Amino acid sequence: MNAESLYEKLLAALRNRAQSGEFELAGLAMGGAWIAERLAKDLALSRYGVINVAFHRDDYAEKGMTALRTASTMTTHLPFDVNGANIVLIDDVLFTGRTVRAALNELFDFGRPAQVELMVLADRGNRELPVAANFVGEEVQIPENQILVLEKNVDGKFTFQLEEREQ
Repeated sequence: MNAESLYEKLLAALRNRAQSGEFELAGLAMGGAWIAERLAKDLALSRYGVINVAFHRDDYAEKGMTALRTASTMTTHLPFDVNGANIVLIDDVLFTGRTVRAALNELFDFGRPAQVELMVLADRGNRELPVAANFVGEEVQIPENQILVLEKNVDGKFTFQLEEREQ
């Protein structure tokens, strides 16, 4: 699976979306924020938001210091009025839907958007919650004991790595 080709697919979808109206980008820390930053640059958008879900996760107690480090290195920053906005929420991998639920909780702490659409590079399926992406780079099949991790190279290009899931 080529993360760069999936990115190009999402970029093309947003170019089409840009013709139909105004929207705001908000990427989930970390991978989604990297994607949102690059999309904003490639679409010549003046801003994009970052949403950190650390404090809204249902597994916060288990994540502990990892959640705190993520929250301190990439905090939620929404440089637009959330109320009434059409927001494209961006993440790298959609799996159970729990992270998206946490992102929506964080987003609604800042206001009530008119619409939220979800964009992901990879959709693993296997939902625990009724969450579906509006824009998907590719649906993928990954063994349950592995996770798909987005990495950003020094040149800003994306790659995916498979890693064993922590138990």
